[in-house]
Parts: sequence; structure tokens; C-alpha cells
Amino acid sequence: MSDDDTPQNENARNGTPQNEVPAKGTPTSGETPVGEKQELTGRQRLAAGLWPPRVSRAQLIVAVLLFVLGLGLAIQVRSTSDNSALRGARQEDLVRILDELDDRTQRLEDEKTRLGTQRSELETSSDQAEEARKQTQEKERQLGILAGTVAAEGPGITLTISDGAGAVESDMLLDAIQELRAAGAEAIQVNDVRVVADSYFSGGDGSIEIDGTKVAAPYVFKVIGKPEDLEPALNIPGGVVQTLEKEQATASVARSQKIVVDALRPAKRPDYAQSSSQ
Repeated sequence: MSDDDTPQNENARNGTPQNEVPAKGTPTSGETPVGEKQELTGRQRLAAGLWPPRVSRAQLIVAVLLFVLGLGLAIQVRSTSDNSALRGARQEDLVRILDELDDRTQRLEDEKTRLGTQRSELETSSDQAEEARKQTQEKERQLGILAGTVAAEGPGITLTISDGAGAVESDMLLDAIQELRAAGAEAIQVNDVRVVADSYFSGGDGSIEIDGTKVAAPYVFKVIGKPEDLEPALNIPGGVVQTLEKEQATASVARSQKIVVDALRPAKRPDYAQSSSQ
């Protein structure tokens, strides 16, 4: 091969530059021109946008409100999910409970109406002194029934609790009293003991006392009130009847249009309290 056929001479004949040196200042491949800002990648732009965080006042307020709302929802869900005696109730039981609440509301409305009528009668009566005396006597009779110093009769129920195993405790009888009072019971007698606001229950294992008087099974509750309210209050899911049945005791409820509560308590004169009316 001749000298003229070398690759360098061949490139010279074809017009291809040999070992061309780039001019000064001209960027080569993979180099960034001096003085020019390098373009950021997508990941770099995302990181630059997230940090450091830029939070405006409006965004901070919205975040606080969302936190409070979430906390309230969490508390509500937790309270809703708590165990409840009504969770396993049947639909008819729930309807009965709602009816009982409606009846209580109606009783309060009736009481409000009655008191308003009494006030009107006092304001318009020609003989206000006589009307006031009649109302005072009526109020005394009502307070006597509540205090247990006078006998009472009216519609209601009879609750009979049999305890052959001696498993009934005093707190179970007290729970029954509280359920009956909540359902609108106006007068209660257990065996031969009148139960009033300050009555107390003690003892157990077949030896129960009410206000210091011993009572024995069967425990017979004579209760004056609206039978349609009293009986369902004892039979609600998780109520008195079911609790007694779990303790191997039996409870039966009978409605009646005439219940006589004739056990009396002596009237007590307060030692220190005095009327503040002039």
C-alpha cells in the first residue's frame, strides 16, 4: 500500500477533517456551558416544590379545621360503637321504648298544662282565698302520696319476684324501683314496706332489708302508674326481668286497673330545714 492510501490521506481527499480541535468556548457533548443555569430534572423540581414547605395562613386555618372535624368524627364513631343494652334489641322493643319516651313527654306536657290552669283559676277566681285553700289541700294530698304518709289507689301493675335459689340481691330490687320510677310510678309498696324517695335497700343472700325492715321472697311490688308504661320498662332488653332470669329467679308482671298501696310511713318533721316562703 502506498503512502497516499493511508486513512489520513483518504480523509483529506474526501473532505473529512482530521483530528479537528474544537474552538475555545464551544461546548462538547456532556458539558454545560459556562455561565448558563443547568436545567433541573422532574424529580429535582418535585423535591424543590415540597421542601421547604410553604404554608399560607389560609392553608393553616383549613388544616386546623379539618383536624378538629376529624377528631369529632372519631369521638362520635367511638361513642356509637360502645356496647349498649339496646344493640341487640328487636324492632318491636325499640318501638316500645320510643313510645314510652313519648308518653313521658306527654305526662310532662299535661303537668305543665294543669299548673297553668291552676294559675289562671287563682288569677280569675272571685274567691281567691277559697280556691287557694282547695289547691293547698290537693297539693297536700299529692305530697302525702309521694311521702308515703297516706294510702293511694289507682291503675298499675303487680310485679312478683320469686327467688328459690336465694340469688336475688338488694341492688337488683333497687334497680327495679329505679326502672319503675323512670317509667312514671307514683306510689310503690314492696311486701309491707312503703318505698319513697329516701328509702334504702341493704343485705343480700335471702336477707334483704328495706329501710331497716326485713323482707323475704317472694317480693311483691304494688305499683301505681300507667300500666302501658310500667310493664314495658321492666321487659326491655337487658332490663330487670332478664337480669333476674340470669340469676335463676323468676319475675312476673300483671296489669290491673286498681292497685291499692296502703302501707304507710310516719310523717317526719325536719330538724333543721324550714320553709323559706314568707
